[in-house]
Amino acid sequence: MTDKMTAEDIAKLPYRPCVGVMLANAKGEVFVGQRIDNDAAAWQMPQGGVDAGEAARDAALRELWEETGVEAHLVRVEAETEGWLPYDLPHELVPNIWKGRYRGQEQKWFLLRFVGEDSDVNIATDHPEFSKWRWLPADELVDNIVPFKRAVYAAVLKEFATHL
Repeated sequence: MTDKMTAEDIAKLPYRPCVGVMLANAKGEVFVGQRIDNDAAAWQMPQGGVDAGEAARDAALRELWEETGVEAHLVRVEAETEGWLPYDLPHELVPNIWKGRYRGQEQKWFLLRFVGEDSDVNIATDHPEFSKWRWLPADELVDNIVPFKRAVYAAVLKEFATHL
């Protein structure tokens, strides 16, 4: 795709199927990582694509491990969003991400309770996505996320509020 995609071109594109993981510790704080490919403050929760034939829950546990080194036995699945939550990328990013094939992502989110120790987190993975990480109070989450993902994060927080 070229950088000359119009708003109409972008509107015709599908969403990429994706999962998101809200990893919460015992205090109800949420794991966020600073994206390694962004110099600006670009914190986010683990997320990633769903492979063909893969169940969303399996994808969430795989993505968690791939991005944080946290293994499935160190978490308890506590909740998942009722539906899939879409977000659109800013138009200028569409041609450069996923080869211009998607307008954004449609995400199924899972709340995973971390039952391990902080030393079990290892962001120095085979294909690192984060340069650093921290636990963030849930009520500070939305303000620390890139603007185009804030509506999805707010919806996820609302759905998971009773569990946090």
